[in-house]
Amino acid sequence: MGCPVILDRDGTIVVDDGYLHDPARLRFLPGAAEGLQMLHAAGHPLIVISNQSGVGRGLFTLAQLEAVNRRFVAMLQEAGAPLSGLYFCPHDPRQGCACRKPNTALLLRAAAELDFAPSTGVVIGDKSSDIELGTRVGATTILVTAAGSASDGRPARPDYTARDLAEAARIIAQARAPCAPGTALEEDA
Repeated sequence: MGCPVILDRDGTIVVDDGYLHDPARLRFLPGAAEGLQMLHAAGHPLIVISNQSGVGRGLFTLAQLEAVNRRFVAMLQEAGAPLSGLYFCPHDPRQGCACRKPNTALLLRAAAELDFAPSTGVVIGDKSSDIELGTRVGATTILVTAAGSASDGRPARPDYTARDLAEAARIIAQARAPCAPGTALEEDA
């Protein structure tokens, strides 16, 4: 089994429409389905951890989020990349919860439920909070960006940068020891 791959949803796998609450608006980003297929085929458990503050802000309901999540899970299944787990934080950022990325509660919960050490994972996302989440647990981090920087405009220090999930999957595939706790992936010479 490959190391667990912990992914952000909006802006990493699907188009970030801003407070996505309509399942019909879910669309894969370029390279996302291909990258997810590659990761799944290589035996990496796929786990999504997503901040969904639209619920806490009153912009959409938990029922609407659950409908989006059902369609999202079905999309990945149809693409040949089933999820091992889906976790989300529904809180308004002002609540100061422990589950909103970059806080680690959801990743630690996933690790306990799916039986892996957080430091053996690879965290992939488009925002500085995704990279900081991975850094806090000692995981390898990959920033997905077409622009060369985090989509939230904040500084991020990922171990790797990829233009899309397909490139991120290739980075992981080329690594010699992707599941070594607390170390960045080592490129083959």
